[in-house]
Amino acid sequence: MRKLIFTTLIASASILPGFAQQATAVDSSQMLCHAEAVPSRATAIMKANVAQQGKDTVKMVYIKGGTFQMGSSNFTDAKPIHEVTLSPFYMDEHEVTNDQYAAFVKATGYITVAERPLDPKEFPNVDPKLLVPGSAVFKAPNQVQGMQNHLQWWDYVPGANWRHPEGPESTIEGKGDHPVTQLAYEDAEAYAKWAGKRLPTEAEWEFAAKEGRHTDETYYWGNEKTPHGEWMANIFQGTFPTNNSKEDGYESTAPVKHFPPNLYGLYDMEGNVWEWCSDFYRPDYYANSPKENPKGPAESYDPQEPGAVKRVQRGGSFLCNDQYCERYKAGSRGKGEVNSPTNNVGFRCVK
Repeated sequence: MRKLIFTTLIASASILPGFAQQATAVDSSQMLCHAEAVPSRATAIMKANVAQQGKDTVKMVYIKGGTFQMGSSNFTDAKPIHEVTLSPFYMDEHEVTNDQYAAFVKATGYITVAERPLDPKEFPNVDPKLLVPGSAVFKAPNQVQGMQNHLQWWDYVPGANWRHPEGPESTIEGKGDHPVTQLAYEDAEAYAKWAGKRLPTEAEWEFAAKEGRHTDETYYWGNEKTPHGEWMANIFQGTFPTNNSKEDGYESTAPVKHFPPNLYGLYDMEGNVWEWCSDFYRPDYYANSPKENPKGPAESYDPQEPGAVKRVQRGGSFLCNDQYCERYKAGSRGKGEVNSPTNNVGFRCVK
């Protein structure tokens, strides 16, 4: 429920002077961040079968399907590595952009979760005047006391939504080709249905990211983080969360198709923004996952927040880094409460 993110973050919001709440320490690898052309790679890019599908007319790459090894030995909830076989599907070549989402909203009048009022019944101990539309925004603190309390760098910001990702004073003007953010799961699903598509399963997403290969490489592109000295994805450089050195050129989102594509011609399969998948999240699902076309468990369960309904998120974001959140790396999994949008989560579609 949206209640989870509001009640967790509201204590640090400027609209709540004097309102104190003790944050619960959790495993840092499971938190909200969850976690340049390279000629030698460019010459290896396959000529993909590309189709124009859906009302958004974005290019979709044909993934012929096949069998691969899913998971990672480096993350507890990505074990065991197991064999999965998938049927063919099409996938958007890049994350859904601000321009694409604006076209959907213009055509349908859709109002996102972050733009809707909060229900006072869900917040019995909070002054109803404080229950204003908004969302979670990353804000770099000047200093931190340890890494266990993520409220040090996440705020609930009134007025934050897909049009204003960092708050009411921010804008997406001039960023039409950046991935849209601040979307709850149902906001992404609504767009996908309008476009005549759907959200990818977790298995489809990983197969596409791994290029259908049997690989145990650290990153989806290989074992070197910066081959030939080039950044391959938009992640956090510097000292998290206080100082982003922006070595890859970006502090937050980057335009889609800026970093090199993989061999299938897909962009930003690591970094930039987390991407919603259709699967419910369970850390133990891989032990009993079906071999053919798995669609995730029947219901979600996260032992860290047993009452929360969570879906899988994949790929990491511009906040991922080796100091705090490594879940942009190959085979790793992210998760998100379905009604809790943030400014580092987006999506892409399949068909």
